[in-house]
Amino acid sequence: MTDPAARIAREAEDGSERLDVLKALGDNTRYAIYLELARAPHPRSTTEVAATLGLHVNTVRPHLERMREVGLLEIHVDARGGVGRPQHRYGLAADAPSLGLEPPVFPLASRLLLSVAAEAGAGAEEAVEIGREQGRQDASRARLPCLGAVSRRMGELGFDPAVVETEDGATIAFGHCPLRDLAESHPELVCNLHRGIVEGLVDGVGGGTVRQFRNLVDRDSCQVDIYVDGGWGTDDEPDGQDRSGIGGNRALLPGAASG
Repeated sequence: MTDPAARIAREAEDGSERLDVLKALGDNTRYAIYLELARAPHPRSTTEVAATLGLHVNTVRPHLERMREVGLLEIHVDARGGVGRPQHRYGLAADAPSLGLEPPVFPLASRLLLSVAAEAGAGAEEAVEIGREQGRQDASRARLPCLGAVSRRMGELGFDPAVVETEDGATIAFGHCPLRDLAESHPELVCNLHRGIVEGLVDGVGGGTVRQFRNLVDRDSCQVDIYVDGGWGTDDEPDGQDRSGIGGNRALLPGAASG
């Protein structure tokens, strides 16, 4: 039987740790730094974080240290190709608390279920079809045309979509992969689930076709090319219809020139 006093002590300690984490992220600047590191594919240096957020390194450094102290971040020592002291890079700690956004068992369950699926012989075709079914379910609740529906749903799922207009549709790049750790270990399953969701969503909403889906195997960040029936449309067409569903929020991919 569990000792009640020991259980209470553990719960108090857990509560104290959670409070420290919430306090650490209560500062707007610190939270922005945390999100930047959470979205980065690799650990980043103080200088890199500062440059991305437009902050001075002396502003960023104490925030990084505070998050490291409460267990949100860990230091990676980079001694490659330089003289003097090795460079410190910061990344999310492997055992960082879930912050209440998801039960801690979810990441473990996801990894185990992927391993079971792989051992059972599931492959790309099965993953795509399961993803398509989910995408079709999402489409039944969509209230936007094709591109808008894809962009909004991918944003809700944490893929940080950026849209650039093409001659007859759009390319949507995903600046963040919330499934990156799983995708790197099982790309044939995870990346094709993602592909299937996008294809099912486009097919279910109608008005477009997925031409090509490029995943982590093809490039560092995933992206999808979508053909839109009738092109983008404009806000000043006779019927006032914007077929894209993006409206005035069209964004350019980094480095892309407007057409």
